[in-house]
Amino acid sequence: MRATVQDVMTTDVAAVNQNDSFHTVADLLISRGVSGVPVLDDDNRVKGVVSEADLLAKEEFKERYYGDGYMPPLRARIRRTVGSEGSGFHKALGESAGALMTSPAHTTTADASVVLAARLMDKYGVKRLPVVDDSGRLVGIVSRRDLIKVFLRRDSDIERQIHEVIPGELGVSVSEGVVTLSGTVDEHSHAIKAVRLAENIDGVVAVHDDLSWKNDDIVQLPVWGGA
Repeated sequence: MRATVQDVMTTDVAAVNQNDSFHTVADLLISRGVSGVPVLDDDNRVKGVVSEADLLAKEEFKERYYGDGYMPPLRARIRRTVGSEGSGFHKALGESAGALMTSPAHTTTADASVVLAARLMDKYGVKRLPVVDDSGRLVGIVSRRDLIKVFLRRDSDIERQIHEVIPGELGVSVSEGVVTLSGTVDEHSHAIKAVRLAENIDGVVAVHDDLSWKNDDIVQLPVWGGA
């Protein structure tokens, strides 16, 4: 069975209301040792996320001297525009979590697979995803660190699952998440499928293929080249 976000997420979530002050947000980030928190409305629905970077805009746009006229580097301005993060200068004027946050928030659900959560984090370049229910209310949060937990599965659990998903009497050994498949199967295609099935199991770091086969049923296409 695939691991889901619910299996690894944190339910004791540090969060702020959209009306909470700048000081409240800063205090929570420091006291809880986190770099960002979800921002909620009065119905506990996720409206956005506020991070250390959002708060630092307050310092970034302070003038070092009169007439400084600071302008962020072009790359930073493009990132904010494309990523819908809003204006750094606008955030520098913010006094509440709602004015400081990045919105809309990228979220996931408890029943989503850890694979999907990892893809969302990679797609949007974020370190955490608020977990919401069908009404958009906060039920937890999942971080990159949480997703790594799937690689801490016991070798015996991984080995048992491999035997469940791959038919036949193959040799299976697992050491610190690295799987070795051995033995003989009827068809070359069966060996390929067995390796792919093992690779897709949660917690598998790599698969070493020591399989052999009786019949090579893989069609070899001719290599066209020429002089």
